Amino acid sequence: MTKYLLLTLFFFGLLVSAQHQEKVDFIRAEIAIEPIPSEKKIKGGVTYWFRVKQDVDSVFLDAKNMVFEDSYLNDKSVKLNNSEKTITIHNAFKKGSDHKLELFYIATPKQTVYFLGWDDAIVGNEQIWTQGQGKYTSHWLPSFDDMQEKVEFDLMIKTPKDVVAISNGEQLIEPYVKNDHITRHFNMEKPMSSYLLAFAIGSYDKQELSSNSGIPIENYYYPEDSLKVEPTFRYTKEIFDFLEEEIGFPYPWQNYKQIPVHDFLYAGMENTTATVFSDQYVIDSTAFVDKNYVNVNAHEMAHQWFGNLVTEEDGHHHWLHEGFATYYAQLAEKEIFGDDYYYWKLFDSAKDLQQLAENSSGQALTNPKASSATFYEKGAWALVVLRNQVGDKAFKKGVRSYLKKHQFQNVTIDDFLTEMEIASKQNLQGFKKNWLTSELFPTEEVKTYLMTKNESIRMFYVMKHAEPSAALGDLIVSDHPIDYKLNIIEHFQKNVEVADLWAMLKSSDIKLRQKGMALFDDNSKDGSYLEMLQPAAESLLVDKSYVTTENALYKLWAAYPENQSKYLDKTKNIIGLPNKNVRLLWLTLAIVTNNYNNRNTQAYFNELSSYTAATHNWEVRMGAFQYLNQAVGLNDKSLQNLIEACVHHSWQFKKFARNLMGELLKDDDYRERLVLITKELKDDEKRYMNTKLKE
Repeated sequence: MTKYLLLTLFFFGLLVSAQHQEKVDFIRAEIAIEPIPSEKKIKGGVTYWFRVKQDVDSVFLDAKNMVFEDSYLNDKSVKLNNSEKTITIHNAFKKGSDHKLELFYIATPKQTVYFLGWDDAIVGNEQIWTQGQGKYTSHWLPSFDDMQEKVEFDLMIKTPKDVVAISNGEQLIEPYVKNDHITRHFNMEKPMSSYLLAFAIGSYDKQELSSNSGIPIENYYYPEDSLKVEPTFRYTKEIFDFLEEEIGFPYPWQNYKQIPVHDFLYAGMENTTATVFSDQYVIDSTAFVDKNYVNVNAHEMAHQWFGNLVTEEDGHHHWLHEGFATYYAQLAEKEIFGDDYYYWKLFDSAKDLQQLAENSSGQALTNPKASSATFYEKGAWALVVLRNQVGDKAFKKGVRSYLKKHQFQNVTIDDFLTEMEIASKQNLQGFKKNWLTSELFPTEEVKTYLMTKNESIRMFYVMKHAEPSAALGDLIVSDHPIDYKLNIIEHFQKNVEVADLWAMLKSSDIKLRQKGMALFDDNSKDGSYLEMLQPAAESLLVDKSYVTTENALYKLWAAYPENQSKYLDKTKNIIGLPNKNVRLLWLTLAIVTNNYNNRNTQAYFNELSSYTAATHNWEVRMGAFQYLNQAVGLNDKSLQNLIEACVHHSWQFKKFARNLMGELLKDDDYRERLVLITKELKDDEKRYMNTKLKE
């Protein structure tokens, strides 16, 4: 939400509100909160210190659904006007005067603060975490939806002593313990926008590292995941050190922390010094090749400079956040995984952006409503091209000057371009027109760049027009980069011979084995070749990739019915990725396979159904719902869990659950069962289901 849209919420009207609030500078805040999980409330108090720049007769803060118990201005009781969206304090505030405002309140957040695991019987899975981007912190703290108000926030959190609380900044002194509660005090030294204020509460241990520049790095993890710490946070220190050197501006905060949480809304969020990320990235070493945290890790870390240190003025300048974080994350991956990885990732990004443009979905980077693909991928490409145009030296100099000049301030695209023009001594209006304000994606410019920078991409553009036999040839066993091989195979997929497929299945490269298994059913229809492919495919049931194992189990089970029990026995102890991809498939196949451990079939069904419960991550639950619906059906407990999923806080999961519910309600038996279940539901779930049942 832009600043001016925000201010329409203030009952004095747009013009008066904008004038008044711009004349007041909130400098520092001391916050004390105590979450009340049983009621999903926050009991809090905050003291703000602010300075008046010009005479005003009122100040306001954003505050959603809060009850204020006491309020004081300069240590004297003061009346608040509470609209349930904002609070206003009327007073004659004189230019140059300093003031202290104290507020004591109870917040009932309808979003932003998420209480998980407090209403079940499982001990140790309780969590509370926040997601305030971009204007939502005002659901738990009287604060500022406007990004342009930057404040130095200090936060004290009171929690039960058997959980850990983490927030922005450095934890000061020893926590204060009284009875069965503990209070921790976190201090920030520099100002930031309210949306970057955050906390996470749960059962955690931590790994402690230190950057080359001496910045403390804390990686939090669940106690039971101690063996997953290294693969999950792999390259964290390397990424940190690389970004400091590459950006050329010292890390601007006291420390850096990373905290995994359950059912997070996104991959990660770059709260100042305290990145929160989805625990679906907490992985073992085998999973690292399939789904790792490296890119998200680097992306959120880069935001500590681009977004947190310098913050967009409004949504028209969002490129300065996401495009920059994406670009620097790509550079960090280049440092770790090499040039070929980097350029082929750019190649894939360009291909996707071109397809969007061809579908009339091209968007300008100055469009505040542009898609994630535009802000992230096209935004990163804009920086790739800009650096190529001005040169490395000028690019780095311009970035350093931009950060130094505008640190702890709000910025526009022109602020950045001005520094780049000074550093490069070039007029960048052509770049701005072609890459920032144009809705088109400059395909030919990108193609020329990639062919110039990477030999294997140049070869691909040549070989994609060759005869299939010439292109494939000895490709699989060659020393060409893996991404070149995969793209050639993809391009000539219809021409892949069984001998090629066998070579892929036996390859030493995991990605080639994955590709071979993905093509297995498309290229093995001729029964005369099955005997040749079967041993190679069977070896992948215990491959060093859970994606390969999942593919191999399903496709072998389907291709060789006589060996189904053997395949199930061989994979019965494999769980797979954090979304339990192998285990969910295994349970489904074990249930539907004739004469496979018949006495355990009910136990398998019960386990598969149990994964639909809220104690599991929504990605696990979604997979369980899909398998149950497609293969064996949902029992009443799973239906109840599906109803709960229809009002879940994750929009992706909620959308999936509501679509599935719509399908089930077309079935008379399911509808009858759902009517009975609805009668026993809680308020939100009952309201939703009554609406659906009336349709």
